[in-house]
Amino acid sequence: QLQLVESGGGLVQPGGSLVLSCAVSGDISDYWILAWFRQVPGKEREGVSCRDGSDGSTYNVDSVKGRFTSSIDNGGYTSYLSMSNLKPEDTAVYSCAAGSASCVSEDDLNPALFDYWGQGTPVTVSS
Repeated sequence: QLQLVESGGGLVQPGGSLVLSCAVSGDISDYWILAWFRQVPGKEREGVSCRDGSDGSTYNVDSVKGRFTSSIDNGGYTSYLSMSNLKPEDTAVYSCAAGSASCVSEDDLNPALFDYWGQGTPVTVSS
C-alpha cells in the first residue's frame, strides 16, 4: 500500500512558476514510475509528466514541454512537478500517481496504468 500526498498548489499569475510536491509513503520498491496528471471539471484526466525512478528518464506531454518537468528525490519518496511560464489553460487540479509500467511516451500516461493516487492539489493561473 502506498499513500501519496500532494502540496504546493495555489494561485499564480500568468507567466509565473510553481513547484508541486508529492510525498510518498509505504513500500515503493514495486512502483518506480511517478507521474503527474491534471483534471479540469467536466473533462478527462490528462497526463502531464512522468519520471522513471529506475533510470531517471522523464517524459512530458507536448502541451507542457519546455515549461514543466518532473523529478524524484529522497530515494524515490518525493516527486516534484516544476512548472514555469504558466498559462491560464494550465488551471486544474494536479494529482500524482505511482505505477510500474514505463515512462517513454504519452501512452505511458494512461491513468489505468497507475495503481495509487494522491488527492490532488489545485492550481489556478489567473491575473
